[in-house]
Amino acid sequence: MSAKILVVEDEEKLARFVELELKHEGYEVKTEGSGRAALAEALSTDYDLVLLDIMLPELNGLEVLRRLNKEKPTPVILLTARDAVMDKVSGLDAGAVDYITKPFAIEELLARIRVALKLHPVKGAAPETNLSSSPEGVLTWGPLTLDIPRHRVTMDGHEISLTNREFLMLQTLLENMDIVLSRDTLLERVCGYEYVGETNVIDVYIRYLRSKIDDVFSVHMIQTVRGVGYVIKSWEE
Repeated sequence: MSAKILVVEDEEKLARFVELELKHEGYEVKTEGSGRAALAEALSTDYDLVLLDIMLPELNGLEVLRRLNKEKPTPVILLTARDAVMDKVSGLDAGAVDYITKPFAIEELLARIRVALKLHPVKGAAPETNLSSSPEGVLTWGPLTLDIPRHRVTMDGHEISLTNREFLMLQTLLENMDIVLSRDTLLERVCGYEYVGETNVIDVYIRYLRSKIDDVFSVHMIQTVRGVGYVIKSWEE
């Protein structure tokens, strides 16, 4: 089953170029040139991935991303000419699964798309992953439940609001219960590409998860293995 991708780009030549390249790769593609039209399209149709420019007429890309994430968990890769660190952080914190700056090589964009679709499989297709989960797509740890299809996390029935990246981090740790995952492994699986240079981004997201789960519900879920990485151990009463 081919993935359905929405390309949101107001530069017509670039949008057409990306559309043709994606169709050549076998993807089903639709393009939109404004933020409002893109949001309406993304909400009315189930897309497997959205390529979203930040600088758009009518409604900027970050606002489209925020509103979309409130309604449905659609993976989004941001396309933008901006390359400042804070712009990247803002996009990722708003829920984007990846970020690529213009101008970009089409080969790199295609690689980012393949990784994003691997981490967020096409609806109706068998997931391309070596990680295991329950047949129903629900992972549990004591009173905590992570529902992958519904992109929902609850603890004792209380819903926990997570960003896309926090959700994927928690999902990865739960799918590898009792296995210590290094920061590099988590970075590759959660961020979707090999990061060049030292970074504490994994520690930051672990801290976010602990503030929303461990601190609120008085549990010790995510454990640090000093010098190695992080692990969630099997629930014990």
